[in-house]
Amino acid sequence: MKIGDEHNINHEYITRYIEATIKKSEGLLLEIEQYAEKNSVPIAKRETIKFIEVLLKSIKAKNVLEIGSAIGYSAISMAFCGCMVTTIERSEEMQEQLHKNIKLANMEQNIKVICGDATELLPNLTGEYDFIFVDAAKGQYLEYLPHCLRMLKVGGVLFSDNILYKGMVATDELFVRRKITIIRRLRKYLDEICNRDDLDTAIVPVGDGAAISYKIMGAV
Repeated sequence: MKIGDEHNINHEYITRYIEATIKKSEGLLLEIEQYAEKNSVPIAKRETIKFIEVLLKSIKAKNVLEIGSAIGYSAISMAFCGCMVTTIERSEEMQEQLHKNIKLANMEQNIKVICGDATELLPNLTGEYDFIFVDAAKGQYLEYLPHCLRMLKVGGVLFSDNILYKGMVATDELFVRRKITIIRRLRKYLDEICNRDDLDTAIVPVGDGAAISYKIMGAV
């Protein structure tokens, strides 16, 4: 089974075509992409970011929570859509570059950074969000979920990235034994969000796979 690169589940020719349809990044976003590639920093794929931008505009999102910021690529992209972004990042190494990039983007008033482990921070986090982007430790998605649902407003969208994890979640043909815990936890997470009465979820093969969950109107 041949797919694109290690962070993209689609065939290479599909990935190339989709990427070619997206306007080339410029300025700071291009610099962040280049920095990430040079330093092996995991950031969202360009097609995933474009998908998120369209979703944000479609639901007229104003307040966004991001779990897992890395160096700020997705947070800045979402802020450029007119959103107020609260982002959580655990890595001290990433935090330094994250703050630098936010300042360069002149988005210090639009992006609030919370430093620390999401599993420890989320229980005490309050607020209501139109859109929640989950892109942190894949094995902890299920732990994040109750807090995400508590803060996601009715009619809001939960976007879970890397949900198919290099295709391994979808098929054992790509299975890597050392990833067994992550794969099992992601499968449990998908089973949960696809079968909840308060969510309507679709899994989309964009980037490394994404789950888009809509919080149903009137659900408790």
